[in-house]
Amino acid sequence: QVVDSGGGLVQPGDSLRLSCAGTGFVMEWYAIGWFRQAPGKEREEVACISPIDDYTHYLDSVEGRFTISRDNPKNSVNLLITSLNAEDTGVYYCAAARVQARCTMVLDWDYWGQGTQVTVSS
Repeated sequence: QVVDSGGGLVQPGDSLRLSCAGTGFVMEWYAIGWFRQAPGKEREEVACISPIDDYTHYLDSVEGRFTISRDNPKNSVNLLITSLNAEDTGVYYCAAARVQARCTMVLDWDYWGQGTQVTVSS
């Protein structure tokens, strides 16, 4: 399973680091995706990282502010978000898929976290 954490109430302009920890499997062998579901909107993928070469991909609207990275000793993947704004508010989920391909090719995710709430408000 995966457990996502690190959300909270933050002010506009702040930074936040979300963490996705895996148990029972080796995260670096998996594609990992981070998804966001804003209030009243569908869930969207905001970032992903691939196995093998750690190729990363970002939603156009977040590129430059979101950074996904692996922490292999901790068997986890982090999502660093900078310059937070109100549009970043939502529940953030991580997911893992056992694939030997770029993360952008994943259609079905094997594991999902329970979600962590991020609220950006002054």
